[in-house]
Amino acid sequence: MAELIIYTDRIKKNIQYLSNFFEANNIEWSLVTKVFSGDKEFLKNILTEDVIEKINSVGDSRLTSLKNLREVNPKLRTIYIKPPAETYADDIVKYADISLNTSLSTIKALNSAAENQNKIHKVIIMVELGELREGVQRENILDFYKSVFNLSNIEVIGIGSNLGCMYGVEPTYDKLLQLTLYKELISVKFKKDLKYISGGSSITLPLVENSVIPKEINHFRIGEAAFFGVSPLNNERFKKLYTETFEFYGNIIELEEKKIVPDGIISDANIGHTSEYDEKDIHETSYKAILDFGLLDVDKDDVEVEDKSISFVGVTSDMIVIDVGANRTEKGKRKFKVGDQIKFKLNYMGVARLLNSKFIDKVYK
Repeated sequence: MAELIIYTDRIKKNIQYLSNFFEANNIEWSLVTKVFSGDKEFLKNILTEDVIEKINSVGDSRLTSLKNLREVNPKLRTIYIKPPAETYADDIVKYADISLNTSLSTIKALNSAAENQNKIHKVIIMVELGELREGVQRENILDFYKSVFNLSNIEVIGIGSNLGCMYGVEPTYDKLLQLTLYKELISVKFKKDLKYISGGSSITLPLVENSVIPKEINHFRIGEAAFFGVSPLNNERFKKLYTETFEFYGNIIELEEKKIVPDGIISDANIGHTSEYDEKDIHETSYKAILDFGLLDVDKDDVEVEDKSISFVGVTSDMIVIDVGANRTEKGKRKFKVGDQIKFKLNYMGVARLLNSKFIDKVYK
């Protein structure tokens, strides 16, 4: 099978580096592990005591993942990082110490679940700051908090926002300043101290580095920087983090010289994606290699062949076809053969989908 290589030592060093970085800036943070979909092998390899000692909590957006976190380490503080579905309130309270919320009816359901389980469930209420994803509308914030403060088994520990994930709205100083002002307004109005202003994700890291973030922002939710070493703000390496944390290899299962242009009537029956071709190539040939992964495993746009001489031809549910040209080195020797592996680079979604595929080998190094 095709295999995904995971460099655990590099990822662990990234997490430790971020912990020290945040500690130096008086910021607490939650490690968001959703890219690994609750893979127990990952959790055991990565979340060792020396790695998690300075992390506020470990978060995920899937209940099954939180269950696995609890199984691997019952002492972990966990955070559910998207507004939960009301119907799963009992499980949210059972497996998450903290959850991010935007719906009053859901928080009331969490309150009932917490009361039944004899627990106090902590919540961070998310505010809409322009990204148009999750968040309470700004004009409704005071009424919303007033209602939540009255719930017996809910502890409101903060206010937060999500920027840069859907429309790419940048987390500017002014945007984050709004969040701090709402926190102050709530504190004065209700005489309640909100411990956390959760205004940051990987995209916000450069603002901290350049000291252009309100000092009141004291909680970050980080996934991409920890596992890929980059900030989505500029898609560049952040400080000294490792970026070579994953490698992907597909196996050549067929390699033949074939026509460049398909022969026959092309219909809509094609289930995959193909590259464009030129009619002038109708009589030309090249060597085509078939690899042992396809659309069920990963989107072609999320993987990139490391060898720039190779081009994409087409993909179906379980195979991908690439063009290796004349299949010769500069010295005229055969370049590839059946059984060889082709190396690919991956983006965030590429890794996430491959980790979800049961048809891909995962190798921890």
